[in-house]
Amino acid sequence: MWRRLSLVSKLKPPILPQAPITRPLSFAVLPLSRTLAPHPPSPTPPSAAGPYGIFWASYGQMAGMGSSPATVSLLKLNDLRNNVPRKKKKRKGRGIGSGKGKTAGRGHKGQKARGTMKFGFEGGQTPLRRRLPRRGFKNPFSLTFQPVGLGKIAKHINAGKIDSSELITMKTLKETGAIGKQIKDGVRLMGRGAEHIKWPIHLEVTRVTARAKAAVEAAGGSVRKVYYNKLGFRALLKPEWFAKKGRLLPRAARPPPKQRDKVDSIGRLPAPTKPIPFTAEEKAAAVAQTPA
Repeated sequence: MWRRLSLVSKLKPPILPQAPITRPLSFAVLPLSRTLAPHPPSPTPPSAAGPYGIFWASYGQMAGMGSSPATVSLLKLNDLRNNVPRKKKKRKGRGIGSGKGKTAGRGHKGQKARGTMKFGFEGGQTPLRRRLPRRGFKNPFSLTFQPVGLGKIAKHINAGKIDSSELITMKTLKETGAIGKQIKDGVRLMGRGAEHIKWPIHLEVTRVTARAKAAVEAAGGSVRKVYYNKLGFRALLKPEWFAKKGRLLPRAARPPPKQRDKVDSIGRLPAPTKPIPFTAEEKAAAVAQTPA
């Protein structure tokens, strides 16, 4: 449509004969007469007929309305489309007339023309990934514990979510929302909010700080550090998974040599409900390991 209008705009409009004015109007009556009596549409003269007669008529109507063909909206509902990019995609290998045919801009022969290079190959020189130095290292023996404070445990006990008369295990902390769902290597008991512990509680966690242990023991409770491996944590937190698979619960694994002096005992399966009292030897070993 726009192309036709551009072609029409290049042609000279025909000179239409004008009827002579028989009675001129005064300047005061002329605007009033235009507003009261609408101007009748002028009939299309025979000279305007032809291949461009209809377009000249529409052009004359648009000019009478005081607008140009560029400002007239020709948008239709069936012409709506998405924002199509103006720049077309370069098509390679589609004939020599396109400028990118035959070799498609790769030149003649060679490894780069055939496209058999592996990612990161730089022609034989030392690639960038080997030129850059290495920084740091990843410790394969590092452990990630999820912290939980005594203040949060006391808050859950006051809310009735945790029963302080029973053993508080890592499964209890997870089910009550005291810790998150991702327990990688265990739970570390922190001393934040230790002043809120006013009653004896018994806990089984993976690690415990000196402040938290002193606060729990001062209230008449106990904290035992237990060891679980990856499979043991699954059996502790989700024992229904083994029942669904038709398997038996695994036996508790012993801690590796590097963690034997950091735990008090092996974790029990399934999840225990009663604490194990410390023996005299365990108490003496715990006092010897506690830093002064």
